[in-house]
Amino acid sequence: MPQAPHELPPVSVSPDTVGVLPIFRELSPQPAPAPPDIHVLHDVELDVKIELGRVRMRIEDVLNLADGSVVELDRLAGDPVDVFVNDQLVARGEVVVLNDRFAVRLTEVVSPMRCERGA
Repeated sequence: MPQAPHELPPVSVSPDTVGVLPIFRELSPQPAPAPPDIHVLHDVELDVKIELGRVRMRIEDVLNLADGSVVELDRLAGDPVDVFVNDQLVARGEVVVLNDRFAVRLTEVVSPMRCERGA
């Protein structure tokens, strides 16, 4: 079976070689792999969600919801909203109106380490 250039030949061990230190041959340096081209990902679409707040409700209360019902969230007016990308918290911001549409002005980009600790 032919071997790839970076593979070493198999080593056989006999009773005569037990206790003998092996001799290693010097390895030639391998070129570092080229860094990935991040530009190929620019057209990939991601899910972005903005969370205003949460609430826990009983089934009875959910069934009683109707037009005009008010659902009180766990955040105060003016509290920052959470920005999630593919269900991963990435930032916090404030809700603004831009050209008659809601938008979010980012006030804090959350580092991955802080996300893991439950920032």
